[in-house]
Amino acid sequence: MNEQRQNLYNIVRAKASLKQDVYANTLEFFNQLKKVLAEAATDLKANCSEDTRLDFHYRDRGDFQAELKVAGDVLIFHMHTNVFQFDKSNSVWHSSYIKDNENNSYVGVVNVYNFLADSFKYQRTADQGYLIARIFINRENHFMVQGKRQLGYQFNDFINSKMDAEQMRSIVDSTIQYTLEFDLYTPPYENMQLVTVDEIQSVTHSTSMATGKRLGFRFELDDEAK
Repeated sequence: MNEQRQNLYNIVRAKASLKQDVYANTLEFFNQLKKVLAEAATDLKANCSEDTRLDFHYRDRGDFQAELKVAGDVLIFHMHTNVFQFDKSNSVWHSSYIKDNENNSYVGVVNVYNFLADSFKYQRTADQGYLIARIFINRENHFMVQGKRQLGYQFNDFINSKMDAEQMRSIVDSTIQYTLEFDLYTPPYENMQLVTVDEIQSVTHSTSMATGKRLGFRFELDDEAK
């Protein structure tokens, strides 16, 4: 067999197998995360039961999505089905852990979105959710979280941090804390001056008059708000 072609086949097999390993590990992590989310919902119900108006629940929304409702907020955890490599500008490339084995730079991703519970309750399909965190995990269970405020600095040691049940719960707790501190702001007056007849007559506002926690504001500036 042609040597160049044999090398090509070897590269294809190695890279494809690596990505399958990362995908399988990410899926295993996500399935364990679902259990942690269910436990978090149970704990919230048990410890915040004095106000019966508050609703906490977990819902499995399929192989790659899970929902955690925390009172007036809904957190959607979504596992991406593809495998990614850290961008060369990422600081992880400065470490021997990555330099010595580039395979460690391939990760699966779980995105965490924050929505208003009323957006689902009243089927306001134009309402906006916000990506508040991205969880990266590689084949060896090394992980880091990219996110807002505490989510961006509590879990950023990819080289030394390994995922386990305790780390998962800590990530979930920090995500809930950030969500509760991430308040709904009134949009700028100028953004709300005009409304169509169709919008005002729409009982559920299902396709218009979008609502979001920072609608009309630059979400990026939330890191600066204290």
